[in-house]
Amino acid sequence: MFKNVIGLMSGTSMDGIDAAFLKTDGLLHVEAGEAITVPYSEDLRQKLSELVSSGIDSKNVEEQITVKHAEVIIQLLKKTNTPANEIDLIGFHGHTVFHSPARRMTLQIGDGELLAKLTGVDVVCDFRSNDVKQGGQGAPLVPLYHQAIATKLIKPLAILNLGGVANISWLGHENELLAFDTGPGNALLDDYISLHLGEKQDTGGKLSLSGNVDQGSLKSLLEHPYFLKKAPKSLDRNEFDWTPVSKLSIADGATTLCAFTAEAVARSIQIIPEPPEIWLVTGGGRHNLAMMQELKNRLEAPVKSVDDIGWKGDFLEAQAFGYLAVRSLKGLPLSIPSTTGVPHPLSGGVIFKAVK
Repeated sequence: MFKNVIGLMSGTSMDGIDAAFLKTDGLLHVEAGEAITVPYSEDLRQKLSELVSSGIDSKNVEEQITVKHAEVIIQLLKKTNTPANEIDLIGFHGHTVFHSPARRMTLQIGDGELLAKLTGVDVVCDFRSNDVKQGGQGAPLVPLYHQAIATKLIKPLAILNLGGVANISWLGHENELLAFDTGPGNALLDDYISLHLGEKQDTGGKLSLSGNVDQGSLKSLLEHPYFLKKAPKSLDRNEFDWTPVSKLSIADGATTLCAFTAEAVARSIQIIPEPPEIWLVTGGGRHNLAMMQELKNRLEAPVKSVDDIGWKGDFLEAQAFGYLAVRSLKGLPLSIPSTTGVPHPLSGGVIFKAVK
């Protein structure tokens, strides 16, 4: 039975909230609909950033985040002239402020009960906790959605999500699936740009395109012990820092950080069972031309944006949490041993019923 759902995502880049319509059975039927992105106000973004830096919760900020998500849902409904009673379910990821699977701890703030009350629609949230409690990494959770929408594509295939953290879904023949975080995505570069230029990001990679890679700094960055770990594995947004590029010019530092992200992705080829025929890139990092060029230079296969095959690259994660919400409702797995390292296929999520 198909469900009309709205998936929500607030990513580690902290740039705003994505909301996307999806019609799905939580299995292989997926119809992606309209989607929007609404930026955070500078004040709320700063509050979020402080929480992420400290790794602690704030009920006040959690309420503000939840209210903002409700406003985004209302905007999406208005844009498409869709009555709220035509939506069966909301997949509410919330915002990750702390993630340490080694300590069996992960925290995504967002009040599912309040969101259900504000929207009048049932809400599924807290997607990661059960996985982490059972010994899994709790991330990435998007790979099962990638597998569902890529059934007709050539294999082996790698879908690379360049969010704040970068992660890969490797899809092989016979429904093989392996997923893990490869290393930094945009977060490290965004923080570097914010500190030095007061901007949220290196828009389009303009600054990064003007610099040169410092090989010594790149080598130092790649000495991080994370790259010695076996997959599945996952990262907290703040796992890396840009100290090795601190003595470079701003442009060279930015270029080197782009190269760091790309080289970390390239090293993932040593982990996956078979090199992919093609790399499809999603997430905000695909808009950074310098980062995309570094990937093309380092990966021995074509590198394309997912938009080139008709997917909405800015909204795949939001769609995925709509898809996972339906799976949660049906008790289907959200993660499997080869995506998060959980001992067995495992469902998750917590549902909050709206009062009708």
